Amino acid sequence: MKYRSRISGPILDRIDLHIEVPSVKYEQLRTEGESEKSAAVRERVLLARQIQLKRFSGEGTHSNSQMKPKQLKKFCQLDASGQSILDKAVRQLALSARAYHRILKVARTIADLEAAENINSVHLLEAIQYRSLDRRLF
Repeated sequence: MKYRSRISGPILDRIDLHIEVPSVKYEQLRTEGESEKSAAVRERVLLARQIQLKRFSGEGTHSNSQMKPKQLKKFCQLDASGQSILDKAVRQLALSARAYHRILKVARTIADLEAAENINSVHLLEAIQYRSLDRRLF
């Protein structure tokens, strides 16, 4: 992770997803496993895009990534459990306000991909997992 030290915190904050991709063993490459078909993924993404376009109609925004703080409050409301999870993550990982907003946007997108009206704890936990480089700072 020598390259990680070259990325400043403010730059890292601007990256929505931090995902570590481990190397794949040759045996795994040869084996055909069950995976979701590209057409199914495409349909889910198109549905999520339609949900976002409808949500932001008249808002001057086209996707979750473009949400402003006022829109985050409107479209990314959390129940008490979700708020508790996010509060704990922010404290334990010492996340910035920008990282907090990124997590909410990613959680909203994950919920949209499942066609869920509200962000639930599972969506939030998955979004937090995508901030893996934040966890490496300490």
